[in-house]
Amino acid sequence: MLSGLLRRIWRRLPLSLADKRKVQALLFRILPWAFRHSNSYQVWKALYPEADTCTSKAQPQNDEIPVPLREAAPPSSLPARLIAFYLPQFHPIPENDLWWGRGFTEWTNVVRAKPQFPGHYQPHLPGELGFYDLRLLEVQERQVYLAKLYGIYGFAFYFYWFAGKRLLERPLQQYIEHAQLDLPFCLCWANENWTRRWDGRERELLITQQYGPGDDESFIAYIAKYLRDRRYIKINGRPLLIVYRPDLLPNARRTAQRWRAWCRDNGIGELYLAYTQSFEARNPSSYGFDAAIEFPPNNTSAPIINEHIDSLNPAFRGTVYDWTVFVTQSRRYRSPGYTLFRGVNPSWDNEARRRGGGAIYLGSSPSRYREWLANAIHDTIERFDTTEERIIFINAWNEWAEGAHLEPDQKYGYAYLQATLDALNMTQ
Repeated sequence: MLSGLLRRIWRRLPLSLADKRKVQALLFRILPWAFRHSNSYQVWKALYPEADTCTSKAQPQNDEIPVPLREAAPPSSLPARLIAFYLPQFHPIPENDLWWGRGFTEWTNVVRAKPQFPGHYQPHLPGELGFYDLRLLEVQERQVYLAKLYGIYGFAFYFYWFAGKRLLERPLQQYIEHAQLDLPFCLCWANENWTRRWDGRERELLITQQYGPGDDESFIAYIAKYLRDRRYIKINGRPLLIVYRPDLLPNARRTAQRWRAWCRDNGIGELYLAYTQSFEARNPSSYGFDAAIEFPPNNTSAPIINEHIDSLNPAFRGTVYDWTVFVTQSRRYRSPGYTLFRGVNPSWDNEARRRGGGAIYLGSSPSRYREWLANAIHDTIERFDTTEERIIFINAWNEWAEGAHLEPDQKYGYAYLQATLDALNMTQ
């Protein structure tokens, strides 16, 4: 009872996030005996062992040591809802067979990646889940188990709709057909063209978006079965629908109006519309939407550090960025001025998709990711009054070819999943 009261008082103190962290560190240093049994203190001590006066011999955490699977029950309560983007491109489809060769999946790209300088972490190879096929129910069962075990609230499935033609929908269909997959989910319409360069731009098109007059209604009528599912993620009772690129819609505001009207008329109720700031960074109200979602590293300005990389492959055509800037910026978040959900990523490196010409973000680690996520959670708690709106998006659960995955790998084991849970515990 007392601890809960103190926690509420702490959250309402008129201090910036950075100032709160300074006060917290000071209290932990001078009064360790008062906090040593709290989750926040234990995580702080792991992050900054040299600052703990009672354990002067402690060594800094080694982020290179693989972390084993935790043996414990899933957390019973969460200070915020973490939603991880989920890529369904881990099973063959006829279209990919035609465009890329028979049997193609995302794993085809992953295993071809090569390091471009000494110490470059490539390829990213999966851990316990292996090179899985999402047509297998047991794979999704294990994904749900791991996500719940480490505090992930839900998945945001990428949904591919091209004027009625749907691609890679089988994992999503399988998900709603099996009640034991009880992790909440929502949809993110990835409304870009598919191109041979994996960039959605107007080069070497494989399949294009065709926005016809009746497509808005056809789209919302089709996905209604997902919106009605009991596991579908809602915000204040409103189903959450995400659009990846609203600027690509002929008239996003009209589309939003049609979707909302259809849902009202067909028993779904009010929609909650959000978009990812992958390229756009406008007030969501300009689209008739309710919220925006940060989508790092897209639409960010990390420093380019190619010239600082020793022995960089002279044939490398891509760009190396400093990933650590995201952590630094998260220590003093700017007020967005509109409803914005924070976004983080565990790492980013799409060398597997653009061999020799990728975008490599260098400097990520489980402990740095943990700090970034903890800062995002603190900021979210301060800006939103209810857990319903206390949402942070993680990019991503399983973007293996872009080096952005919480799923365990051979190098780090379960380190990024454990870091996710630790960040949640820092705010309890």
